[in-house]
Amino acid sequence: MSTHESPSMTTRRTPPFGPVLIVTAVALISVNLRPGATSLGPLLEEVRTSFGLGGTLAGLLTALPGFAFAVAGGLAVGLARKVGLSAGITLGVAGVVVTLVARVLTDSSALFLVLTALGLAGMGLGNVLVPAWIKTHSSDGGVRLMTIYGMGLTVGGTAGPLLAAPIAAVAPGQWRGALGLWGVVALTALVPWVVISLKDRVHRRAAGERPTSRIRHSPTAIALTVLFGVQSTNAYVQFGWLPQIYRDAGLSATTAGVLTSILAALGIIGGLIMPTVIARSRDLSVWMIGFGGLSVAGYLGLLLAPATLPWLWAVLLGLSGFAFPTAIALITARTRDPHVTAQLSGFVQPVGYLLAGIGPLLVGLLHEATGGWTLVLVLLAATTGLGITLAGLRVARPVWVDDEIAARR
Repeated sequence: MSTHESPSMTTRRTPPFGPVLIVTAVALISVNLRPGATSLGPLLEEVRTSFGLGGTLAGLLTALPGFAFAVAGGLAVGLARKVGLSAGITLGVAGVVVTLVARVLTDSSALFLVLTALGLAGMGLGNVLVPAWIKTHSSDGGVRLMTIYGMGLTVGGTAGPLLAAPIAAVAPGQWRGALGLWGVVALTALVPWVVISLKDRVHRRAAGERPTSRIRHSPTAIALTVLFGVQSTNAYVQFGWLPQIYRDAGLSATTAGVLTSILAALGIIGGLIMPTVIARSRDLSVWMIGFGGLSVAGYLGLLLAPATLPWLWAVLLGLSGFAFPTAIALITARTRDPHVTAQLSGFVQPVGYLLAGIGPLLVGLLHEATGGWTLVLVLLAATTGLGITLAGLRVARPVWVDDEIAARR
């Protein structure tokens, strides 16, 4: 047994389904955990007009993904303990399918908000439970499947806003068709997960039995939560406000959209390479310092010369965004036992997404209060640079959360 294995990993029974089904299920769910949330932004004006939403409700709608992910993520491990990881994920995907379709069929603004929240909650279950499921069903500690998962999250997150307006232009019902389409697409993920849930006879053991409260005794878990939270906040602020920053600097809406897409597309590369980098590296310190430094450089560029080299600032921020797939992959890489993976995922992600929900709101308030972007960009540079670097350095070495929890008993 290598130093990276634990008895629970080496004695795990072979799942009653093959590698093709496993890869297909992980790939499809990863692509479907973001578009239902990210496709709404470009069509927000149309939704507001259709439902007559005021500024407060529209603001709530934009903040809903982070808050819904946080609440559902906090409940995910408890649900999985009762029904199993596979069944918990399947319930989440089913919720996404039903609510994303149902919300575009209503003329009630209140019901639209409720259905949107429920659909996002389904995605939140997947956010937390899929990494633990991957740890349970991987022979390599989850490197290959986490590569697929991390890349799929970014692909889906990018496709949502990128395709929203073009699809709305040709879809039946315009914005309704464009948003409802993602519920239909999510059916592709539901099918393999239903099959897995029906076949999986050992899933209840994988859900974990250890109290979540023990995770807070792990310094690595705390640092990983900070890293995930800072980077998630960073990403949601960028997706929500970067186009406006560029437009206020004199760039066209089309150019601003392209630059934001470049930033998002770089995350696909990060999702592809970072799980392998983590698996092969004894120390990630240089990477963490780099992520923090790139973030500071990108924001300072936006502050000092936003329209001079706009593509450079987008690229720098996009490369800094490699911290997100890194944080996701570290959830499995810094744990041995799938029980602990589930608990760590249920600890890290709810807090991170709560911060991600608050961040864009605070940026909007600061921008409105100051009438510009100077204070916003200075604060973003300082908080992300320090947060990513310091938290990243704490999780840069292969310290096991399992061991830190055991040492506190």
